[in-house]
Amino acid sequence: MFARVTKSNKFLPIAFGIGAAAIASAAFYNKSVLMNESSKAFVGDNQWIDLKLSKIETLSHDTKRFTFALPQKDQVSGLITASCVLAKFVTPKGSNVIRPYTPVSDINDKGEIEFVIKHYEGGKMTSHLFSLKENDTVSFKGPIVKWEWKPNSFDSITLLGAGTGITPLYQLVHHIATNPADKTKVHLYYGNKTPSDILLKTELDNLQKKYPDQVKVTYFVDKSEGKFEGETGFITKDFLSHNAPKPSEKNQVFVCGPPPFMNAYSGPKVSPTDQGELTGILAELGYSKSNVFKF
Repeated sequence: MFARVTKSNKFLPIAFGIGAAAIASAAFYNKSVLMNESSKAFVGDNQWIDLKLSKIETLSHDTKRFTFALPQKDQVSGLITASCVLAKFVTPKGSNVIRPYTPVSDINDKGEIEFVIKHYEGGKMTSHLFSLKENDTVSFKGPIVKWEWKPNSFDSITLLGAGTGITPLYQLVHHIATNPADKTKVHLYYGNKTPSDILLKTELDNLQKKYPDQVKVTYFVDKSEGKFEGETGFITKDFLSHNAPKPSEKNQVFVCGPPPFMNAYSGPKVSPTDQGELTGILAELGYSKSNVFKF
């Protein structure tokens, strides 16, 4: 009996070692999970985070780039493509003003998040943002996922945008083009009043130049100014029928712009969870509700 006990006891250190290793492994895993979560500024917990405005850049007469510092320098935003955040400020009367904004910075950038915002006359949020100075703070929460992009889900995508509607579309084209594993071809048709109103033009031109076989951008303006490489006039039904990928399950269309633009091309989105019926130019061209997404 004593011999059997002694013999079996030889395995006790091993058993305890295995148990200790398992506990240590679990502790490491839990710590890693916590560290990964803490590396994201926005985790979808419905909590507002005050971010400090670190830089303001004037891009045009009515547009600025706002860079906000994340709480920690080694954090990423926590957003995915394509998603946005909500911004909030409180008026002197105590009312909350809340608006959604899509960042233009890369989702993998650490320590900061950038927005390109156009000032609208009478707009409560944009008037507030344009009154801010560096080191002022704005409250944000998110992320709010609009469309979870998965590489190579389609052979091609068609992006139709106008004005500030470019931000979620830019998030898509930037994310796709800079991912070597994603072979999706991107056709972007982007309308504005004048060439000086084109947002993110330098960034879009650089993507098209760097990835010419994958990214094609066509600019449309109501009125051209000097030398302009693009189209003058609206994004017409005839132009799309001759240049855009044909309606197909292998081609997804994304649309974003002001209400008149949405009405003309796809019809309005009813709510954040209801895309509404597909109408307008895209419906006339034979696209179906299933392969058109309204931001």
